[in-house]
Amino acid sequence: MQTGFDDFLTLEVNDLHVDVLTGIYSEETHLPQPLRISIRARLRIADHYEPETPLTASKNYMDLKHAASTALPEGVHFTLIEAVADHIIDTILLQDDKVSHVEVKIVKLALSERGEEIGITLGRGRR
Repeated sequence: MQTGFDDFLTLEVNDLHVDVLTGIYSEETHLPQPLRISIRARLRIADHYEPETPLTASKNYMDLKHAASTALPEGVHFTLIEAVADHIIDTILLQDDKVSHVEVKIVKLALSERGEEIGITLGRGRR
């Protein structure tokens, strides 16, 4: 019986604080900017997950963290945070063909005056 709901698995890493060279204003272009990055990666789901199901049936969360931190090129200035998000998405899609879609949310912490979240969310599916 079709219920209208598809099964899915989404891995998440939320609220990583990463300093990235980004920005368009002169005061932003020479120092890393503090960003809060969250990632959601949708995976092709296994038929069922048993207690002994190996990690190869899913994905290591640390791969997502790596894509948003150590995989960002050192010394490269990203004019737009959209480019930072695209780089993270490309890294995750290249890591594992089980990943079908990645969504990256980036908040520019330096712009926040009263705790508001100013930034972008970019999502891309496998092409």
